[in-house]
Formats: sequence, structure tokens, C-alpha cells
Amino acid sequence: MEGTERANIKRGSRVSIVMKEDQRSGKLTEGIVKDILTSSPVHPHGIKVRLESGQVGRVKKIAVAR
Repeated sequence: MEGTERANIKRGSRVSIVMKEDQRSGKLTEGIVKDILTSSPVHPHGIKVRLESGQVGRVKKIAVAR
């Protein structure tokens, strides 16, 4: 699923984000969404979230629940 649409992301979702300092390398950080920080319904670079660990970044991948 795409991380560019706010409707796809819910609190408690497992996601992979890219943090500001990792944008050049593209390193992904996985975690659980605590807060959704982007208010617009769509963002071309990914919706910005805060993970339960406190890390902030833009969603690149959303884990599909099975």
C-alpha cells in the first residue's frame, strides 16, 4: 500500500518510514504509528508520522495485515 494517502494510515499501523537524516540513503525504519502529523489527505513524498519510539518520518511502506 502507498504511504502517500492519509486514509491508508491509521494509528497502530505497522509502517516503514524514512527519517529526515536518512533521505539521501533511503534507509527505512520500521515501527508502529503513534500520531499522524500530516493534515492534508495526500502528500507526494509520504504522510509524516510519529512512531511509538518517538521517531518522525514519512511513510514509504505500510505493512499489510494478514
